[in-house]
Amino acid sequence: MKKFVAMFLVLTLFSFCFKTNAVSVSAKAAIVITGDSGEIIYQKNANEKLPMASTTKIMTGLLLCEHGNFEREITVTAEMLKVEGSSMGLLAGDKVTLHDLLYGLMLASGNDAANVIAWVLGGSVSGFVDMMNQKAKELQLSNTHFATPSGLDDVEHYTTAYDLAKLACFAMKNEEFAKVVSSQKAVLNYGNPPYRRSLSNHNKMLKMYDGAVGIKTGFTKKSGRCLVTAAKRDGKYVIAVTLNAPNDWEDHKKLLDFGLSSIEKTKITPLVNNYNIPIINGQKSSLRVEIEPFEINSLQTENIDYQIELPKFLYAPVKKGEVVGKVLYFKEQKPLGEVLLYSKCDIALMHPQRNTFKMIFQNIKYIFFSI
Repeated sequence: MKKFVAMFLVLTLFSFCFKTNAVSVSAKAAIVITGDSGEIIYQKNANEKLPMASTTKIMTGLLLCEHGNFEREITVTAEMLKVEGSSMGLLAGDKVTLHDLLYGLMLASGNDAANVIAWVLGGSVSGFVDMMNQKAKELQLSNTHFATPSGLDDVEHYTTAYDLAKLACFAMKNEEFAKVVSSQKAVLNYGNPPYRRSLSNHNKMLKMYDGAVGIKTGFTKKSGRCLVTAAKRDGKYVIAVTLNAPNDWEDHKKLLDFGLSSIEKTKITPLVNNYNIPIINGQKSSLRVEIEPFEINSLQTENIDYQIELPKFLYAPVKKGEVVGKVLYFKEQKPLGEVLLYSKCDIALMHPQRNTFKMIFQNIKYIFFSI
């Protein structure tokens, strides 16, 4: 891997302004991060341990997406429904698929849905809580501990704004999870016998904020109003978290605006950005490859590494537009993305009758010296 520190060209696309004190919010704790890579844009008491109410269901929903068979139909039991609070309206004896439970969990914030999911995936509520804490450990949520799948208050149930943002960032990379939390409404079919029902998303930001794509609300008397949101606009993507925020909707408008306006789009390319690939049996002896710029946000430009993957040689014919290699970009050993390298011209096969000796020499040269 080639180090990409202080040896790259940077093309700034628009201006960048970053002030940690530029946003005033009602929340006791808050944070804004980039949704693609998790860089911190803004924070307020982001590492303070606090209860998080139904934003807990981000973890519950993520585990369902990772471990559940969405088409599986469950018959709800009375034991599964021993929970208070918000509900998707389940009753003992109801038949419901895991996919509908996911919508009931994330849109209607159903504590009943959370408990049923816990029993199905964990064998019991406590068994599922163990799964939640194991996943938290895996995601390095070092200041988070779960005690319930729903988010009801418990002295051992807490997180931080930073940990919750990290969890949201990871969960939103799951395609089905992201689809569900971005839905304003869902028409489901469950009951005994199943019948058609409509659920609306409690997350008002989906209607209130241009570009909002999720993700979860929460409230208990102990935790106060909790909210996690995500927004995408003009190729930029941010996630905001507030805990104990009396004016959470307005807080998130400010935080998302600040986050999106703070991201500067930048294109980078290695300082040495062109290479020659030897061509065997071609009418040209080599193919010149140029590396196109890679677009990132301005918060990612430090400590970037790259790895160029090119073949030692290519056999003719080579077609224009053919992928001949790629450049992989990393930040702190985590992949950022890649740029494919294409042939910009056709290279025809050498005429065999006229160039037999040259073809034999090229084959011996490149094959022998590449061993």
